[in-house]
Parts: sequence; structure tokens; C-alpha cells
Amino acid sequence: MKSPLLSLPGAVPGEGLDEGVAAHYGDLFREQRALADGTGFVDLSHRGVVTVSGADRLSWLHLLLTQHVSELPPGQATEALILSAHGHIEHALYLVDDGETTWAHVEPGSQDDLIAYLESMKFFYRVDIADRTDDYAIVHLPAGSITDAPEDAVVRETPHGRDLFLPRARLTEFAEASGPPIGVLAYEALRVEAHRPRVGLETDHRTIPHELGWIGSAVHLQKGCYRGQETVARVQNLGKPPRRLVFLHLDGSEVKLPSHGAPIRLASEGEEGRQLGFITSSARHHELGPIALALVKRNVPVDAELIADSTAAAQETVVEP
Repeated sequence: MKSPLLSLPGAVPGEGLDEGVAAHYGDLFREQRALADGTGFVDLSHRGVVTVSGADRLSWLHLLLTQHVSELPPGQATEALILSAHGHIEHALYLVDDGETTWAHVEPGSQDDLIAYLESMKFFYRVDIADRTDDYAIVHLPAGSITDAPEDAVVRETPHGRDLFLPRARLTEFAEASGPPIGVLAYEALRVEAHRPRVGLETDHRTIPHELGWIGSAVHLQKGCYRGQETVARVQNLGKPPRRLVFLHLDGSEVKLPSHGAPIRLASEGEEGRQLGFITSSARHHELGPIALALVKRNVPVDAELIADSTAAAQETVVEP
């Protein structure tokens, strides 16, 4: 879905997962600084929007999600995962309930598969599942923003800022009344800095929650009854996830950032050494310079100097080995 805000001056279209919204509006670092300072807004209208309404919605979702949501208070934000039967991450849902309906935004284009799974699990529960992507657009306001949310928007407030479920027809009007617009590259740079994983980038077909630090924030360990729970419990008790997420400071002299999937090796072994992991996300940060997230094998020493493709990288621990 192509955002109407791509017609704003200086807008450069995003690519890959973020196709359909602006990557930036002409000045990446200025946009990052504005976002870090709590000003501006980010157009995330390419993300999928799914709602679940009905009397049983929270108790039903509680059976399917990794998060404890059966008593989720109205207005309280949370996040949750849907796992495969083997415990691998399939979807991440960013949730809020308004007292009548549970709202979730998900990765662009993933809403059809999510809804198909949810519909297959309805059985006799009083729930109504809807794809609201055509009707609602996600807009992000950073922490500290003084921009007022429109009265007809559903607000999901987190320590990182507010996500607005905004009627899509009002997106251009909102942009004209707010500002400045900030591209998704700035948003992604601050996400990488904050070590926050993203499905489709930090995940592959075999990623489990422990590897990304999603235990606690998206996985509640005191509940069961969801698909993949056995794997979560087993790995939690054994304490040995096969891989772990790391944050990388990249060599700033390199012109090109390592791309998603670029191999990680020990610097001491050079570019011909054995592969120990791969880059999941990379960005140019306005203060830290080139940075990245990567998945590496659990037994990679936490103080090891690494090389990402051909770029030297110093690691910081995100998930303890």
C-alpha cells in the first residue's frame, strides 16, 4: 500500500519491508535528531492492522499468544508473539485494547497469514477478526512528543513513544497539522540502537524468542496453553538457545553498510573464516555512526572482535550466552 505522504517534498521511497512509505525526506541525520528529541512523526502506514472484537476476545487471544492478555486493561500497550508448533517465531503483534476491541499492528503484508491462522482457531468463541489495514494507518509519535492524537485515533503508548491507529482517510490532514515528517530509516536507526528486534529482519525460519531477548517483553513465562510453549519452557529451563542477538559498532571508514544476511566471522580468521552468524539490520546513526544487529552462535565469545562481510565490528551483548 503506497502512502499519500510520498508526495511530500523530498520524500524518497523506502525499499524491502518498508516499501510504500518514505525512507527519508532529504536529511537522514536531521530526521534522526528530531525523532530522538521527541519531535516529528513517522509514517508507518504500510504496516498491517488487525482487530479482534467480541466478548471472548481477550480470553481467546490469551490461549494463542505468548503474552498474558486475559486481563489486559484498556489502554495498556503490550506485545506478543505467535509461534509455530516447534516454538519458532511467526508473528509479532503490537497490541492495545480499547475496552471493546483489541487492536494490533503487524509487519507489512503479514496480516493475511495472521488472520488465516486466527480464523482457524475461532471454534465456538465469540470473537470477530477483521483486517483494518485499508481503513487505518499507523503513525508513530516519539517519546516526549507534544503532538495531540486525534480524537478518533486509537493510541498505543509505550516507553518508545505512541503508535496511533489513525483513520487512513485522515493521514494527509494529520501530516499537514503535525511535523516534521520523519522517514522510516531514522525510525529504524533508533530501533537498532535500542536493540529492538523485528520479525523478518532479526528472524528466520528457526528463530526462537530467547535468541532475541523477547522473553519478558513479549513472552510471559507464567502462562502456557499456546502453540510452541513446550519449546519456550524447555529452552528457558536449560538456558541454551542456539544463537544470541548482538549489537555491533561497525567500522565507520566503510562507505557501504553490510546488508541483511551478510556473514559474521571472527576478525582473527578474516573473510575466509567460518561463518558464525549474520547481519539482521544495519543503520547509520546520527551519534554512534554505523551500527547493526546480528544473530551469532551462542558460544561466540562476548569480547570477540568480529567482521561483518568485510567490515570490522565490535560487539555489545544484548542476549547473554
